[in-house]
Amino acid sequence: MKRFGFWYAVLTLLLTLLCVGIFSSCSSAGETQTLYVYNWGEYISDGSEDSLDVNRAFEEYYFQKYGKKVSVNYSTYSSNEDMYAKISSGAATYDVIVPSDYMIQRMVAEDMLAPLDLSKIPNYADIDDAFKGENVYYEDDTDNVYSVPYFYGMVGVIYNASIVAEDDAQIGSWELLWDTDYTGDILQFNNSRDAFGTALYYLGYDVNEATEAEWREALELLKRQKDVVQGYVMDEIFNKMKSGSAAVAAYYAGDFLSMYEDNEDLSFFYPKEGTNFYMDAMCIPNSSKNYDLALEYINFMCQEDVGVANAIYTYYASPLTTVRNSTEYQEAMMETHEGAMEILYGVDDEIPRQAYLNLSPERLTLLNDLWEELKVESSIGVGIKVACAVILGSLVVLVVANVIKKRRWAKLYD
Repeated sequence: MKRFGFWYAVLTLLLTLLCVGIFSSCSSAGETQTLYVYNWGEYISDGSEDSLDVNRAFEEYYFQKYGKKVSVNYSTYSSNEDMYAKISSGAATYDVIVPSDYMIQRMVAEDMLAPLDLSKIPNYADIDDAFKGENVYYEDDTDNVYSVPYFYGMVGVIYNASIVAEDDAQIGSWELLWDTDYTGDILQFNNSRDAFGTALYYLGYDVNEATEAEWREALELLKRQKDVVQGYVMDEIFNKMKSGSAAVAAYYAGDFLSMYEDNEDLSFFYPKEGTNFYMDAMCIPNSSKNYDLALEYINFMCQEDVGVANAIYTYYASPLTTVRNSTEYQEAMMETHEGAMEILYGVDDEIPRQAYLNLSPERLTLLNDLWEELKVESSIGVGIKVACAVILGSLVVLVVANVIKKRRWAKLYD
């Protein structure tokens, strides 16, 4: 009996461990892993207007491939600076982010990004060689890869041809953003690097190597511009330009095509003085808790069908050769604007272009100080104008009331 009892106990223990394993496996399969993605607004095909819902498609793809559930928690930001501030403060943790070139360079320097295991991103092979290796101008560490290109493009000037005269001599130049003929109808970037970029390009200065005196000259130019500017905006530009409530704005080429789809009065040019070339790329922050899942997501975003869906939806230039060679993509672009492919991929070599690079700590401090000075002065300027108008109006009322009062008294004594 004792011998039987011993083996009975062993068998019971084995069955218990087996059941625990089975239940644990079932429990794990039923759990949903969350992937946190932080991207620019209006920068992914989201299922609207019969487009592919890329994040939902990834969830389905992942379940079919691994039999595990994943949920994409997707949120957006309006500038590199906003994204950087949130991540550097530790206010939130993300698994995939999409910074621009100069911000990637800064985050690498500050050890905020994780090197990517390209063996787990096989679709990286479809990225154009012009955006790999030594051609990646914003990555200094040649031993590691920290980013996979997402979209690229150039900044230009969008204007409403029903408001801006066709023969306006400022068309083709940054000067259009300072044209007093359109006072109150001009929009400027609401982030320091791009706003100062418009002034520095206009003045013909190097946006990365400008001296302090040149930066301050750019500030004075922006101060002069504030008298004609309707507002400092980012994503709000879409509704303002599409609705015709603004006439001129500096913005990205891809966004022009998106706006043009709703308002064919809009036109676009790259300023002759030169402009910004930029690259936005997918990265994994060091703080990510889902590194392998993030790699899977990045690889998925580089699939041809997903890349085509994103490029058609956003109208930005794709670094994927499979997308650029896609007949579906090319036809969709031509339907939107006959010059779409030329605007995105055939930029005139006579237009100087320069990418933003990460500035030194001293230059970043200077830029932030100058930006604060511009914005504070702008706010004070508006406040003073409003206050003066109120005071002037009150004085007029008092004077008129006093005149009426005197006339009444005069009549009483006549």
